[in-house]
Amino acid sequence: MGRKLLTMVLGATLLSANLSVQAEQALTFVSWGGSTQAAQEDTWIAPFTQETGIQVRSTGPTDYNAFRAMVLSGNVTWDVVDVEADFALRAGREGLLEPLDLKQIAQRDIDPRFVTVYGVGSFYFSFVLGYNTAQLAHVPEGWAALFDTEKYPGKRSLYKWPSPGVLEMALLADGVAPESLYPLDLDRAFRKLDTIKQHILWWGSGDESQALLSSGQANLGMFWNGRVHALKQGGATVDITWRQNLVTGDFLVIPRGSKNVEAAKQFLGYASKPKAQAAFASLTGYAPVSLSSEALIPPELSGNLPSAHKDSQITLNVKYWSKNSEAISQRWNAWQAQ
Repeated sequence: MGRKLLTMVLGATLLSANLSVQAEQALTFVSWGGSTQAAQEDTWIAPFTQETGIQVRSTGPTDYNAFRAMVLSGNVTWDVVDVEADFALRAGREGLLEPLDLKQIAQRDIDPRFVTVYGVGSFYFSFVLGYNTAQLAHVPEGWAALFDTEKYPGKRSLYKWPSPGVLEMALLADGVAPESLYPLDLDRAFRKLDTIKQHILWWGSGDESQALLSSGQANLGMFWNGRVHALKQGGATVDITWRQNLVTGDFLVIPRGSKNVEAAKQFLGYASKPKAQAAFASLTGYAPVSLSSEALIPPELSGNLPSAHKDSQITLNVKYWSKNSEAISQRWNAWQAQ
């Protein structure tokens, strides 16, 4: 075989091998859908693939039952999953997650509230009081407005899943001081929610929350700040009250048994870099977990982030929830079914 032909054959073999490796490393990324996942695709997935050659398939929505079943069966087809903070802590304790290389994700640059050995923050957000400006004659000034059906008539919309946020909101509206929230007084919280139960429209996804608020089916409610921000940017007649905004975050985790652990860790390292975090925050109105990111966000955009509204901000206690969520969930589900 001639040298030129041999070189061509070897080159083709190596190319084929490289493509095979990249195919094996193709990641499946799972998130919550809507404008949030679209931003993750634009600011993390596309540039990550361009830089590394690793393909990423984006799908969803995140489903905790499917997550658990997948790991316990050993048939894991997801590689990186965007989950809520309390689930990340609980799943780590239960052995459902792969441990991370904290050096790879530049731990010292991450807000300490949003990094553990089993997950790194995706972004952090606030539950805020969102309202339809065309439907209300008065601007709601705090969580108590949700329980004042005379001054603020119409339906109100709340997150339907048992997770940090709604119970704390009810207690704050009932006069509990932020520093006295935990452990949660469940009897008091449910009594407060009972007063508006017939007026509640529940939302279970970001898209659903946006549809309820923008259409006027719900005049006001408790929403993820980024979803109301996206509606407002799109011209909807909505706005936000930031008083006592309730902060928590999403985490990126790797299911135990992922077939692409090293590539998944590489993706987490990329997504948590200052530039990637700043780009995502600028698109969504959600705050970056990278402490160096804020300097990269244009001033005209940074005012829309939870990080710009710290004066009355309350950080939800996800450690409390990760340890007590099972008991709270049972009571929550029974109360909703009544």
